[in-house]
Amino acid sequence: MAHDTRSRTLDPENLTPLQEWLAGEIGADAVKIEEASLLSGGAIGENWRIGVHVAGGCQSGVRNWVLRTDATSRISMSHDRANEFRCLKAAHAAGARVPVPIAVSRDKTMIGAPFMIVGEIGGYAQGRDMVRDPVLQEKGDELAEALGRELARIHSVRPPQEGLEFLTIPDRPPALVQVEQMRANLDTVSEPRPALEFIISWLERSAPETGQIVLCHGDYRTGNFMAEAGSLTGILDWEFCHWGDRHIDIGWFCARCWRFGADAREAGGIGSRHAFYRGYNTESDEPLDPGIVPYWEILAAARWAVVALLQGERHITGGEPSIELLLTGVMAPQMEHEALQGITALEGKS
Repeated sequence: MAHDTRSRTLDPENLTPLQEWLAGEIGADAVKIEEASLLSGGAIGENWRIGVHVAGGCQSGVRNWVLRTDATSRISMSHDRANEFRCLKAAHAAGARVPVPIAVSRDKTMIGAPFMIVGEIGGYAQGRDMVRDPVLQEKGDELAEALGRELARIHSVRPPQEGLEFLTIPDRPPALVQVEQMRANLDTVSEPRPALEFIISWLERSAPETGQIVLCHGDYRTGNFMAEAGSLTGILDWEFCHWGDRHIDIGWFCARCWRFGADAREAGGIGSRHAFYRGYNTESDEPLDPGIVPYWEILAAARWAVVALLQGERHITGGEPSIELLLTGVMAPQMEHEALQGITALEGKS
């Protein structure tokens, strides 16, 4: 885990270096940042809405963009902003509905940390609000189908891919790669987790064969897409992108932990699993295998338990005191319980 003590506030008195750099990046005569406001959400990244006036070039006019940088602490499993930007660009080039990539910088001197700038998209993304939205409940299967199609477009990106050389192509079943990563991260947690150790060992023993390696979003779930009036407007948050098995994204989206209490709507608490699968298979050149999705849902619960523990450690170790991070950490036992229930159900069918 990386720690950083920089300020979270863009200094309105010292935006000249950022403005001059941005003008050069987008080929404008001048750029003026009129306002900057911190957006809610983003435990891994920190997001600022910036109102920009662009003079000259193809972006000329008044623009609303989002500047995304690291939170004051981030977990080691996540990409930095430069690599996240590369993943976003690859998805955008594949036709996925994502924020338009604008510019990226590794330079820490302009705002205190590396950052990327993307186009703003309309709508909202709060998962607990979405699953209770009457409009989305009425159009849930339509939205779930659209999310399936978008995921298939993301998965159409295959290695090798220019710009994504930093992503490791797995040399063994991707499920085992996930197991190794979870085990390594669990070793950094301050308290023992015997239930989670058992779950991870089961996942290792039960790992399925994999099909074609694809670009996986890595955090494809309700809460990481934007919707407006019941329609999808864009997919967010690419910091866990990797080469892997397409079913990790399918299982993550359908896992109970990301339904926010709307358990009857198995596709993200939004719509039916059938609609989500239908949208995916309509767009994909390789259909998903419903029979192995339950395994990946168990892996999703285990993976979320590990991430929750790492988030809690950010508070416990003093890296970033936060009640939100502490409460995230105490969600791990629930995720362990869900994974154990999934294992029991699967073994009962065998």
